[in-house]
Amino acid sequence: MSLDAMNGNGGPLAVVTGGTKGIGLAFGHKLKKLGHRVVALYGHDEPAAREAQAELGEGCAVVRTDVSDPARVREVARRILDEHGVPRVLVNNAGRNIDRPFTEMPDEDWRTVLDTNLSGPFYMSRAFAPAMREAGGGSIVNIAATTGMRPRFNGVNYCASKAGLLHLTKCLALELAPHVRVNSLIPGMIDTDDMQMRVRSASPEHRASMLTSIPQDRIGTPEEMAAALEFLIGDGARYITGQKLIVDGGQFMW
Repeated sequence: MSLDAMNGNGGPLAVVTGGTKGIGLAFGHKLKKLGHRVVALYGHDEPAAREAQAELGEGCAVVRTDVSDPARVREVARRILDEHGVPRVLVNNAGRNIDRPFTEMPDEDWRTVLDTNLSGPFYMSRAFAPAMREAGGGSIVNIAATTGMRPRFNGVNYCASKAGLLHLTKCLALELAPHVRVNSLIPGMIDTDDMQMRVRSASPEHRASMLTSIPQDRIGTPEEMAAALEFLIGDGARYITGQKLIVDGGQFMW
């Protein structure tokens, strides 16, 4: 996939990591509907990338990179800035989840998850924020997780990375104010292929058990996450920075 085919004219630019499936792809569709040109970055799933490029169509580019590698982040950011200008929106959505009891967790699994989920947003924000600030402003949205606030078994690497991301959001919001706003968007149970695989939510029995903890008695959709993103990057949220917005049907209200 290449940036070369993306039209350099038109609306404001948005960059979305992990942007070729699930919630990330829903973000791309929403941003395009709002008039943005979209660069959707992905890590390794080529079939999903091809499908996303076909879905997003003209004015959008799907580009492979590794957000955990600072050199590759610098390179893709330089290309985007040189060829398509400064993004108004950066969504740090890419993430990895490798579960294991912490006493059995290899160093590689710890580093892979921390490098993707926490260092990745740091590298991406560092690459784009100076240009965004110089251009007059913009919005960075970090996709965090409820496990950054409440732990779970066998997820010490994931939980630690997402807890760190919440505090990274606040630090970036302080340093980039007043021109660039930085917020966290936190999904609850959202109906994606990844969630169906990890928690077997497609099974009626497992789904019924999950719904007992969700006051709205249903699982959310990627489109509802995209609607929340629309709010956070829009004019209605101009006075909101350093905050977290939880989209979970009330599951974490207590």
